Amino acid sequence: MTGYRLGDAEVVDTFAEAFPMRYSRVVITAATEAWALEAARSMTGFATSIIGCKCEAGIEMEVRGEDTPDGRPGIAVLLFAMDREGVGKRILERVGQTVMTCPTTACFDGLPGAERSVPLGRSLRYFGDGFQASKVIAGERFWRIPVMEGEFLVCESVGVGRGVGGGNLVIGARDEATALAAAMAAADAMRGEGIALPFPGGIVRSGSKVGALSSKSLPASTNHQMAPTLRVQVKDSLVPDGVAALFEIVIDGVSEDAVREAMRRGLHAAAGAGAKHVTAANFGGKLGEFHFPLSELRDPP
Repeated sequence: MTGYRLGDAEVVDTFAEAFPMRYSRVVITAATEAWALEAARSMTGFATSIIGCKCEAGIEMEVRGEDTPDGRPGIAVLLFAMDREGVGKRILERVGQTVMTCPTTACFDGLPGAERSVPLGRSLRYFGDGFQASKVIAGERFWRIPVMEGEFLVCESVGVGRGVGGGNLVIGARDEATALAAAMAAADAMRGEGIALPFPGGIVRSGSKVGALSSKSLPASTNHQMAPTLRVQVKDSLVPDGVAALFEIVIDGVSEDAVREAMRRGLHAAAGAGAKHVTAANFGGKLGEFHFPLSELRDPP
């Protein structure tokens, strides 16, 4: 495919294909930033892809104590699923198992005023075995669940918004170290308000395709067209000469604009950090309603 050059990188004339998703934001606070971050990391673990994890989640950003409901340091987490019910199940499971169990934490709704919501404290309160108590502050109900160190404070429900999942960039270079450095630079540039990068460190090496050539039962399998070691074995390889390693960054966001601008930041950061080849994964435009042409990201952020 033709494209354009951005620094030393050849940017392919293609597009990333993404899907509508539902999401919630929670703000986890704790006695220290370190404990808030520990809870957020646990909550977002094993949440890389809805294919195998039933949700996608990532740390969005740090929240200063002056901007949190209880005045303590906090971390905002975004969690995405395909529908409202899926968001509700995953939020309940993960907050109950990883935030309520973490020392000193509290959990607040990060989407106040959202059109739809799902229960959180309303369901978790039963862990209190009848000793839980509710409190209404500024019109919002919270639950106080007794635990061994004191109480776990949690909002009664969390809002659910409409987001976008599956934006992506595929970044290649002449060797693994350079490709990884470029992908890390892109991931760092993409992070921020409204964005979750669900894979480890924001980066995935096992890019996938829908279905499998060798089995009808697999929902997804390795993207053989983007595997450098298969370049001489497959006729439809998309790996150009001189590229020895590729990494993909998957982007979930609270809006189409949020994903597009994160991709723009990532593209320019990768090009400035040694990337030789930048492309994107799609399904021919048949599965996802959101398309992000790389040609539209040429202008700097």
